[in-house]
This record gives sequence, C-alpha cells and structure tokens, in this order.
Amino acid sequence: MRVVIQRVKNAQVAIENKTVGSIDQGLVVLLGIEMADTLEDVIWTVKKITQLRIFSDAEDVMNRSLLDVAGELLLISQFTLMAATKKGNRPSYIRAAKHDHAIPMYEAFIAETEKVMGKPIATGVFGADMQVSLCNDGPVTLQLDSKNKE
Repeated sequence: MRVVIQRVKNAQVAIENKTVGSIDQGLVVLLGIEMADTLEDVIWTVKKITQLRIFSDAEDVMNRSLLDVAGELLLISQFTLMAATKKGNRPSYIRAAKHDHAIPMYEAFIAETEKVMGKPIATGVFGADMQVSLCNDGPVTLQLDSKNKE
C-alpha cells in the first residue's frame, strides 16, 4: 500500500464538475493498493497517517497529529501510485490491485480511518475520473509504503 499525504488548508474532489467530497484543514491522502496488501497494511497505514506529527503546535513546531488538531481527511484512490517506471518511458501498472481485491481494501481503509478518527471522512469515487484541487499547507507532502516501512 502506497500513500501520498498532503497537509492542506482545504481540498475538494469533483467528478463531471460536481463536488463529491471536500474538507477544510486536514490531509489529502492518495491511496495506491497492490495485490499483496492485507488488512494489516490498512491498519498500519491508517495508524501512521492519523498519528504523524505534521501540524504545528503553539510554538509553530510540527508536533501535532491529525487527531490532535481534529482535522479532516479526503481519501482518493489512485492506482497510478503503484506504477513501475524502471524500464522505458511507459509506466507499468502490473503491481496495482485488480478491482476484486482493491475495492474491499479501499472500503476497509475508509472504515478503519473513520473508526480511528471517530467521524466520517470525505472520499472520491473508486475508479472514477476525478479532479482534485487543494491548497497545500506548508507545503507538507509525505509518502508512505506499507511494504517499506521507513
């Protein structure tokens, strides 16, 4: 499971010019799922995302988590995060999970995130052509890979 995390002042996702999800202060999480991903990957990734200390405290030091600031989260499925680009110029998506595995993992990710945060999260629509707009705060952008826990 690979994620790109962006701290934002606000963000929204639209499909065919209709907003389907939006947040104020919080995180936009782009989620890539591979065939080897399990519920263990979901739990580790959600815990890490919600506990990362990337929000400023009173002294303007990044010392507070999404949970600490009661921030919001916008989740976007993005199979292109699983791209292999080592050979040639055309990315290979062979590692990206097929729908029959990816959709249950995506739904588990939503459920686990809502459980940890104690409130609903905003999402795009799995597999849809989406337009995401955001105001990156900082900017702060991080990436995580549940198979390469650095």
